[in-house]
Amino acid sequence: MIGIRFNKIIRTIAFWSIIIVRNIFRYMCIATREIMDCMYEVYYSHEGGVEPDDIPKTKEPVWILGHKYNATKDIDKIRRDITSKIWCTYRKGFVPIGGGEGLTSDRGWGCMLRCGQMVLAQALICLHLGREWCWDIDTKDPIYLKILHKFEDKRQAPFSIHQIALMGASEGKNVGEWFGPNTVAQVLKKLAKYDEWSSLAIHVALDNLVIISEIRDLCLPKQGNPHLLNLWTPLLLIVPLRLGLTEINPIYLNGIQNCFKLKQSLGVIGGKPNLALYFIGCVDNEVIYLDPHTTQRVGSMENKETEDQIELDQTYHCKRAARMNILAMDPSIAVCFLCKTEAEFIDLCQKIRDEIVTTEKQPLFEICTDKPKEWSPGIDLTAQDALGACAILDQPTYYDSDEFEIV
Repeated sequence: MIGIRFNKIIRTIAFWSIIIVRNIFRYMCIATREIMDCMYEVYYSHEGGVEPDDIPKTKEPVWILGHKYNATKDIDKIRRDITSKIWCTYRKGFVPIGGGEGLTSDRGWGCMLRCGQMVLAQALICLHLGREWCWDIDTKDPIYLKILHKFEDKRQAPFSIHQIALMGASEGKNVGEWFGPNTVAQVLKKLAKYDEWSSLAIHVALDNLVIISEIRDLCLPKQGNPHLLNLWTPLLLIVPLRLGLTEINPIYLNGIQNCFKLKQSLGVIGGKPNLALYFIGCVDNEVIYLDPHTTQRVGSMENKETEDQIELDQTYHCKRAARMNILAMDPSIAVCFLCKTEAEFIDLCQKIRDEIVTTEKQPLFEICTDKPKEWSPGIDLTAQDALGACAILDQPTYYDSDEFEIV
């Protein structure tokens, strides 16, 4: 009896020791993220009066979401293209998430949610205004304003921080808890179904595999309104990947670069360890990104008529991007593509085969026509099932990496 009781005591002590250590580790990482957020905020708020080092002076081409530029001759075009992207950052002073004593700022925890907003906003801009559309301070295009309203920090906006955080809570993520690329993709997939105007279908490809038949079933309805049959629903394709244990394996470098060169590219959701970033392009062995780690005031754009509303609009557009070495990225990423038409999807599939799969010894992901036979037939994962099955893709790098399945 004494031996049994002693073993129970030892197991109890071991259990609580693990819990305490993991919580200490977790809060240390949160504190580290807060400190790094402050450093980024100081950097981006400092003008300095010197020439920005956002785009290197190089003979190598600059790629921004499928567009090729000359680093020296096209510098103004590059910066205008970057500035035209909707830049979603931390905000403060919004209505409490969930009401009552809920959070009124997402600083320190919402960076991945903001990156999800940015890729979705870019999809809507391309879909409704076109890839060539550019923003300037006088822009009052009603379609642009309608898109921006969908991301304002209030409960009524379909893609607000409130909606994303609360939908995440319904999937096992508490409000204020860090998201990974896969979780934010799954949440956006669910929210997009409630916004008819956006007319966008989101498909999250699991297990590093894009299955063409699943996407065609999603974007080409086979029943319902006869006038809508064979009418392609625009597709936002998100492919969550894990490209290494604690850092990206160099074997994937060319594959990542090639993703930015495809005309359907919507960039990459990812970041550095504990810091989410939205990667929109590349130059040589560096990636170009928009950083959400700046805390700005909340407000409503309405029709952009007052001086305050005009100033608020400018907070949604970054004056300059930043860049970093590709291999410094966190290995947990999600590559994103937009196919407005069926022809664009067919072209994307061929380009993936030609430039990402067959040319690489170890491709980023695979593509096939139908679900492999070894998969369980007739079992379709719901969003909740998918989150449970692929939650491993979302763990920050400071957790036990033995659980990860390396691509």
